[in-house]
Formats: sequence, structure tokens, C-alpha cells
Amino acid sequence: MDFQNNLLMNAFYFSNKALLEIMNELYQVQNTSHENLIIQRIGDIIKRINFAINEINNNHNTVVNYLREFKGQFSQINNNINNINLNINKQNNYQEIKLDIGTYKGEIVNGKREGKGIENYNNGDKYIGDFKNDVKEGRGFYYYNNGNIYEGEWKNGKAEGKGIFYYNNNDRYEGDYKNDKKEGKGIFYYKNNDIYQGDFRNGKAHGKGIYYYHNGNREMGDFVNGFPKGKFVMLTLSGEIKINNY
Repeated sequence: MDFQNNLLMNAFYFSNKALLEIMNELYQVQNTSHENLIIQRIGDIIKRINFAINEINNNHNTVVNYLREFKGQFSQINNNINNINLNINKQNNYQEIKLDIGTYKGEIVNGKREGKGIENYNNGDKYIGDFKNDVKEGRGFYYYNNGNIYEGEWKNGKAEGKGIFYYNNNDRYEGDYKNDKKEGKGIFYYKNNDIYQGDFRNGKAHGKGIYYYHNGNREMGDFVNGFPKGKFVMLTLSGEIKINNY
């Protein structure tokens, strides 16, 4: 999965860079007074736009194939979790202890939670996965009492590394986490079939990104605290190019 994530993000940034360069070219053309030069540069820009569109379409196909494979991998992960539950219930050397925040059942080493385990929290949340030195570390699932689910890597008790967050409204995020927040590169799938692909900071879209509308249009530019900011290039499904300001 890490290889596929890297493939997706590398393809995305290649397309995004090309399209942002195209956007700058368009502004320069608009400010040029020489007709022949304008025609020549527009022809070159159109070629580059078509190339970038093909790259984006290829990225979309890669995403679709990735999701198909991920569906099978997710089923395997669920089977692994069921096996963890089964093994924990069967193992006599696994211990169950009372915590201020709930209960823990799993492996104990030198009096600390270490290895595979399950924590059930007083608020109805649940964690199944790896522990190290008495905190969540490694890989694991966190089930929120509102129906949200996080699956991925943990460090020092917090979501950190690669992860997937399933929202109870059918939105989904796949990408980097740091200190329990979306941070780095990621893809956000909205329930209406829109997709944002790009940079995240402090849990929000922030930096370079492409927004894929479910109607087939695509828009790219800079995002700030979850919102588009500045000039964006939109490529419509029909091939029309628009410049939008936010």
C-alpha cells in the first residue's frame, strides 16, 4: 500500500506542477501584445494542457485501481482484526486490567501494555492493535462511538504515519498523519464523489492541490486552511479552460 500511495502522490504532483506552470503561462499570454507570439504560445499551451489532462485521467484510473485493490486488502485487515480478537480471548497469558479511561485486554510485558491488545474506553470508543511501552504504537484500528474509524499507524499514543479515516457520513481520507492530525500528502474522498488530492496541514487542505468535481471538472491551485485561495485553473469535462479567483 505504501508503494501505491507514493505512486499516486508522485503522479499527482507531476500533473499539478505542469498545470500550475500552464496557469502562469496563460497570465503571461494575456499580457502580451504581439499577435503572432500569442498564437504560437497558445498552441504550445494547448499541447501542454492536453498532456496534463491525460496525466490527470491516468491518475484517476490509478486511483480507481488502487481502491479496488484496497477493498480486498481492507477485507484482509478485518480478518486480521477478528483473529486478534480470537487470539486474545483464547490466550491464557493475556491479561485484563482496569484503567481510568476503560479496560485493557492483551499482552503485558514488565507490567506495561506491550504487543497486541484491545482497549475499551468509558466513552464507548475502542482500539484494537499494537502497543509499546504502555501506549498505542505500531498499527491499529480506532473505533469512535459516533461511527468514525481510523486505521493506520500510531506513534507514542497518537495517529502518526500512513492512515485512513472513515467518516460516518461516508467521506474518507487516505494519507499522512502527524500528532493525531492530517499532515502531509493525502486524498480526501467526499460522499458526493468529489475528490481533493494534495497537501494537508493541521487537519485541513493546505498547500498545492487539485479538486476533482463529480461532474468531471478539475480545478487546481493553492489551498489555505481548507479553502481555495488565489488564482485557480479549471479544466472542464468538455475541455474548456477557465481562470477562477478565490
